[in-house]
Amino acid sequence: MKAQIRIPDSEIFDFRQQGVSRRDFLKVGVSSFLGLIAMQHLQSLALTPLEGIAARAKHCIVLFMNGGASQLDTFDPKPDTLNAGPFAAIPTSVEDVQFSEHLPQLAEQAHHLSIIRSMVSREGNHERARYLLHTGYAPTGSVRHPTFGSIASHYLNDEDFELPNCVNINTPAFTSGFLSAEHDPFVVNNPMKPIEDLKYPPQMDARRFEQRLRMLADLEKDFLKKHANRSTESHQAIYKKADKLINSPHAKAFDLSQEPLAVREAYGMNAFGDGCVMARRLVEAGVKFVEVSLDGWDTHDNNFEQHKNLLETLDPAFSMLVKDLADRDLLEETIVLWLGEFGRTPKINDNDGRDHFPNGWSVVLGGGGIHGGQVIGATSEDGLEVVDRPVSVPDLFASLCYSLGIDDTDQNYSRGGRPIRVVNDGSVIKELFA
Repeated sequence: MKAQIRIPDSEIFDFRQQGVSRRDFLKVGVSSFLGLIAMQHLQSLALTPLEGIAARAKHCIVLFMNGGASQLDTFDPKPDTLNAGPFAAIPTSVEDVQFSEHLPQLAEQAHHLSIIRSMVSREGNHERARYLLHTGYAPTGSVRHPTFGSIASHYLNDEDFELPNCVNINTPAFTSGFLSAEHDPFVVNNPMKPIEDLKYPPQMDARRFEQRLRMLADLEKDFLKKHANRSTESHQAIYKKADKLINSPHAKAFDLSQEPLAVREAYGMNAFGDGCVMARRLVEAGVKFVEVSLDGWDTHDNNFEQHKNLLETLDPAFSMLVKDLADRDLLEETIVLWLGEFGRTPKINDNDGRDHFPNGWSVVLGGGGIHGGQVIGATSEDGLEVVDRPVSVPDLFASLCYSLGIDDTDQNYSRGGRPIRVVNDGSVIKELFA
């Protein structure tokens, strides 16, 4: 009788629309013929949206511009228009693609990059937008979603790997949310200084340290049983990660004194440039996700002078990171993503500044199997609206997942038991992988 069952494709597709993950479906239906057929169909939808193109990325580096950079003054210039501002547009290594004049080194690397000029979101508040661009979800009062680095750590984690799989440089990060605290970001506050406490204190060795850890675990055992929550879980995870890191030969990836001075100078020899050098070193060592932040982009006043100064920091570091990864044969397996909370208004305000603008801003990606040398989407001549190929934040996250081989439809569970998808109904940006 089972062999006679016929299931319309539309009904099978509805399972995915309702958010049923492959893992959940396996639990309840894979043993039946019905479950087997539907499971195969779900796999084809979730894991192979682009025929013949396999996931290539093993790592992801995010360059996050705190405050939100102006798209018109970086990657979507509008020369000879009312809203253009004083910056000239310059040619790049890709025909008919222009960048701001203050990104000359990055312009030479444009053939490695895809520029999305049609990002749209609903969040124009810094905190809400920063949360959205780190988690893929708008903030709610009831759930703390994991930052994307924690998602990458969760799905790509190797338990035997001795370094943290999610590292944030220059700015404290969002946490792993409802995922295990072991996936919380390891925060490097200043890459220009040595990481503190990476060595045992004087008169301490590995044997004595291990004895003290066992003693601590014994003392805490009863307390942890009675107070099982995220705070105690985080406490245990920190000690576990610290012990692994101290004893790892890979910890030298954090030591920039081992990097040639000429290389650090080429990146800019500042906190952001050194952060990018460290990100490259960590990826070489096997770390899955690194975020490097650059503050100062909230330019309601004096936008152009501030952007000029920031771009002089960004340009050498971003361009050298892309070139360095390419020269070391790491770019094809490493996504490099540049973004901020939102863009800035095309219209210049009375203080020579630009305000918050979530409806038509830019994101830049390269590496990890992403097709470089292209522009996706477009804004109008005045920059006030998207006129071609709008891209949402969930679309961007779905594309990152696709490149990394993560099933964006998979579900995890909040602390209250609520099933939550990795990505909130995003669609892969197919042009990135064409």
